[in-house]
Amino acid sequence: MLDIQGLTKTYAGGVRAMDNVSLSIPKGMFGLLGPNGAGKSTLMRTLATLQAPDSGSARFGDIDIVRQPKDLRAVLGYLPQDFGVYPRMSARAMLDHLAVLKGLSNAKERKQVVEALLEQTNLKQHANKAVASYSGGMRQRFGIAQALLGDPQLIIVDEPTAGLDPEERNRFHNLLSEIGENVVVILSTHIVEDVADLCPQMAIMNQGRIVAQGAPTDLIGELEGKVWAKTVAKADLPALRARLRVISERLSMGQVLVRVLADTDPGDGFAAAAPDLEDVYFATIADGRRAKAA
Repeated sequence: MLDIQGLTKTYAGGVRAMDNVSLSIPKGMFGLLGPNGAGKSTLMRTLATLQAPDSGSARFGDIDIVRQPKDLRAVLGYLPQDFGVYPRMSARAMLDHLAVLKGLSNAKERKQVVEALLEQTNLKQHANKAVASYSGGMRQRFGIAQALLGDPQLIIVDEPTAGLDPEERNRFHNLLSEIGENVVVILSTHIVEDVADLCPQMAIMNQGRIVAQGAPTDLIGELEGKVWAKTVAKADLPALRARLRVISERLSMGQVLVRVLADTDPGDGFAAAAPDLEDVYFATIADGRRAKAA
């Protein structure tokens, strides 16, 4: 169990990237969903001991993350949003090097671990190629391989599927679901489908705050009977925005599919729509924008 209480971080210039963030994260896949700039990467970097918060606490089991960063790193696997590689080093050689840094000093044991990870991430046939030459999806799979070194109990992956094609994204999903059964895995992303496909528990972060949390099915259930949809002309959008609580707009064949949130039928040709996690996300983010504007 990862227990986060009141984490706050303000950068130079007064930007509050984390504002009293509190979460309890159980074993398994946990999705942290939010737009770019919401503070997700700041939270991930803090949990990965790369920076200290201004205030608050975080504990992973018996480890105080803020006061015992070395103890946390011994059980941590981390795939940041961007990671560098030695340009001419092969995947096999680089994993071996990183395994040494992780404390795997026995050469025979280290080789077994490296080969098993290359197999698990489907990189064995490309193991002697330079990681710098890999495609985006292969680099992300290599990133997971290095994050799994040392048998970590807490794994943090930050925006892991951004920029991947659908095939690589599905492959990456399958890999994450395999490793997320017996450890705590935090998936930080702005892609709703990633959380919907993988995570039994989640939170939404916006403007440095946790604005919603729970099981995706429960959050979706709270919108049951409250989502309405209609296709309209672009020219009608300003009037609709002024009159109704518009949560999403999607262009389709020259017109716009509008979804709104209302406790009762808004009339005017709107039809009831089954809510999904996108509706939860867009409604929550839209509420934040309205509150900020007010």
